[in-house]
Amino acid sequence: MKKIISFILLQIIAISAFAQRPESSVEMADLMRSNGKIYVVIAVLLTIFAALLLFLISQEMKLKRMEKKLNEHISNPK
Repeated sequence: MKKIISFILLQIIAISAFAQRPESSVEMADLMRSNGKIYVVIAVLLTIFAALLLFLISQEMKLKRMEKKLNEHISNPK
């Protein structure tokens, strides 16, 4: 099983290294960079990731509060 996972990881690394050749140029990215729109795309992505991070943190805090109440209820039944 470890050999299979190692093989798959090596293949993924090889594919990603192959995909980053300097000869391959993406016209859309060049166009967006020249127009300055790439910064808008980056800002939108960062906003989405920040919102997801804040959502996950808030859910984690709520879950901790619920677990604490549950443990108190279990340890001190009425």
